[in-house]
Amino acid sequence: MSDHVEKGRVPALHEAFAETFPIGAAVNPATLEAAGPLIARHYNSLTAENHMKPEEIQPEEGVFTFEKADVIVGFAKKHGMRMRGHTLVWHNQTPDWVFEGKDGGPASRELLLSRMKSHIDAVVGRYRGSIYCWDVVNEAIHDKDADILLRRSRWLELVGEDYIQKAYEYAHQADPDALLFYNDYHEAVPEKREKMYTLVKNLLDRGTPIHGIGMQGHYNIYEPSIEEMRITIERFASLGLQLQITELDLPMFRNDDKRRDVTEPTEEMVEQQRVRYGEIFDLYREYKDVITGVTFWGAADDYTWLDHFPGKERRTWPMLFNDSHEPKPCFWAVVK
Repeated sequence: MSDHVEKGRVPALHEAFAETFPIGAAVNPATLEAAGPLIARHYNSLTAENHMKPEEIQPEEGVFTFEKADVIVGFAKKHGMRMRGHTLVWHNQTPDWVFEGKDGGPASRELLLSRMKSHIDAVVGRYRGSIYCWDVVNEAIHDKDADILLRRSRWLELVGEDYIQKAYEYAHQADPDALLFYNDYHEAVPEKREKMYTLVKNLLDRGTPIHGIGMQGHYNIYEPSIEEMRITIERFASLGLQLQITELDLPMFRNDDKRRDVTEPTEEMVEQQRVRYGEIFDLYREYKDVITGVTFWGAADDYTWLDHFPGKERRTWPMLFNDSHEPKPCFWAVVK
């Protein structure tokens, strides 16, 4: 046991990684109010969970609702934290008006690109100097068919494949100092990993201003394997870009486990989570030269998007802190 533990002092999570990478949390104004002291003490980077997504920040054309995003940015500034921006272009949580033409039909390529640029100019421009990196494009890859690279979306349908490159060009123009990331999930699944690699390499080959890959890290206490994670890090690092884990959580259930009758985690679950979190952060430490940030998608077990996942509404206990904001066994495995 360390001296800190023996004296009853819980070390600040981000201090345990002061020589490696920032430790972040995805938050909203409600979680800042409910868990402000925990977040201020243990994290030194923030991401807006939802309040910078297109439908939240521009629900109507030209009508920007920055208030809640400003609260999060203000909290980060007050506590000396970094701020990640999430997200500018996504097929989901984007209002319908974006894709509608003036005549009620689909928007033209030119109109849609104009709207994309206006949105990016307004949002990135507002937070220039306050947000150091952006998830510019989120989840643009097709999950199923091995022969199809890009997700079928309104962006792809109405603009074409270059909508992705355009988004990075517009973001770079709006803030030349911001680091620009591509963000996606299931990154350790071999087929998805290769698609992500191909997409980003193609962008780089075309001179696109992209600086990093965001690996979401929505894992669980059983999968994927540490070896698959390692292969993914090595593969992406070969592109010469920064890597960040952007949405990390480790729920207590496998993806295909739909049980809803578990009211508290078993001792076996708690131990498996402790071991897994320890192994994962051991891996991240190995690659501290290329991993420039690790962000949890939440701050503690009392609020997580996973508890409200459609069709699986239940407690999942995916974080390092419990409902009372006390460190769990997995916390100690992470901070060593």
